[in-house]
Amino acid sequence: MRKRHFVLFDFDGVIADSYSVGFETAQKLCPYFTENDFHSVFEGNAWERYEALMSRVHGPECCHDLDWFSIFTPAFEERAQLFPGMREVIEKLSHGYVLIIISSTITSPIQGFLEKHHIGRYFSEVMGADVHTGKREKVHMVFEKYGTAASECVFITDTLGDMREAKAAGVGAIGVSWGFHSRETLEKGEPFCVVEKLDEIPSAVSRYFTGA
Repeated sequence: MRKRHFVLFDFDGVIADSYSVGFETAQKLCPYFTENDFHSVFEGNAWERYEALMSRVHGPECCHDLDWFSIFTPAFEERAQLFPGMREVIEKLSHGYVLIIISSTITSPIQGFLEKHHIGRYFSEVMGADVHTGKREKVHMVFEKYGTAASECVFITDTLGDMREAKAAGVGAIGVSWGFHSRETLEKGEPFCVVEKLDEIPSAVSRYFTGA
């Protein structure tokens, strides 16, 4: 019996074009939050780095105590878009792999987005920040729940932090160049490869699992 292979997808910046929504949310909470700050959040565990940055005290104009998702979610639901061509890529991958989303966004808006764009049926599970804020931990949850192992999984992501968390779980990564981090930043995570176009994802996944 052929082993099942699992494709673990990051969400924001890979499937959903939501960079501007995220950055604007951060600035509403803290007007001193720069774009460099935003990029740096995703070089490690996003929630740990975000909390560290938001611990800085500036002045009364900061609203660090507000809930991120009370601001992010309405804007996300109104403005976030599916990257063109991603539906076809996901559908193609679903024929040969188990697809799971592992994200730093909470689960409910992700599920709403997937249903809105008619791609929810292709994913076996969505694991958001409400499941766990650590992606390494969620990868281990996949191992346990589905009876699989690191060698049978690959993580598709647009951030260095995800690559580092996947590596800590023993899982290799494929980077995408259209998300939050540049190719130069992604290469620091020593990915299997970085793809420039959406339609390159299926062949990259195939090469990863065949060792090509």
